[in-house]
Amino acid sequence: MLYSPFMYRLMHILPVSAGSAIGAWLGGMVGPRRMAVRSERARRNLALLRPDLSEGDAAALLHERWRNVGRFAAELPSMGRLLAGGHFSIEDHDAYRAIVDGPGAIIFVSLHIGHWDVIAAHLKTQMDRPSIGVQQPPENPRHAKMLEKARAAYATDALPPGEGAARRILRHLAKEDRALAYMLLDERRDRQVSFPTFGRPLGPQGNVSIALRMAKASGARIMPLYLVRTGSTHFTLKWHQPFDPAEMDQAAIFAALDHFLGDAALAHLDQWLGLQDIDLTEPGHAPALTRM
Repeated sequence: MLYSPFMYRLMHILPVSAGSAIGAWLGGMVGPRRMAVRSERARRNLALLRPDLSEGDAAALLHERWRNVGRFAAELPSMGRLLAGGHFSIEDHDAYRAIVDGPGAIIFVSLHIGHWDVIAAHLKTQMDRPSIGVQQPPENPRHAKMLEKARAAYATDALPPGEGAARRILRHLAKEDRALAYMLLDERRDRQVSFPTFGRPLGPQGNVSIALRMAKASGARIMPLYLVRTGSTHFTLKWHQPFDPAEMDQAAIFAALDHFLGDAALAHLDQWLGLQDIDLTEPGHAPALTRM
């Protein structure tokens, strides 16, 4: 419903807060019914990741998660407005700018938390770096068309995932001075999400494996970050110091990424899209958490 041409135009016209509120209402009311399989999968995964939650608290978290899914879709026509007007802030801003405005190529990596497209728009429009990225279009053609329209201003350099994209990004990192690449590491492949591991005995796969190999080959640092929703239409960018392949091997970087971004997902399960895509009930994928 939120991906229809009429709703797209309406969200573009309305104030950001009003459009987001409509999206939250629709997401909470319609999402669990229209996507019953994903809703049930999210419920099962939450029970395994947060067994400490009461039935009522788990239900409230899941309901808020669907509201956030609706907000994300409703806010897509408003990327420029979300980056302005006090909607977007950066934790430890001065230290962050000192890193990203400095020398050397950086591979920014994140998860589907809060509003990951706001990160893409921020990196494209508020960085003085040549950029490239990877984005997997939705399977639904109507959704894909609306997303392409919404992302026209900030995702012109985005590539579909795969080894072909990896080769192009590697050339970009090696050729461009102060190159920037942006990747989401929790993509769904073969009906499973392998990152974060949540203690599962999994090594680097998919996008995280590609990011590690590109960093090693190009010398680019890997900087994890994510955007958490702190209010209805307010976001805070949280980040970690970049990991340098000249100082750390791939196993150490993978473990550090898994720790930082895994903790982010656990702390914001109500905002993590992957909760509906991962399947922790599958044999070999039961979480083994040592921290909460």
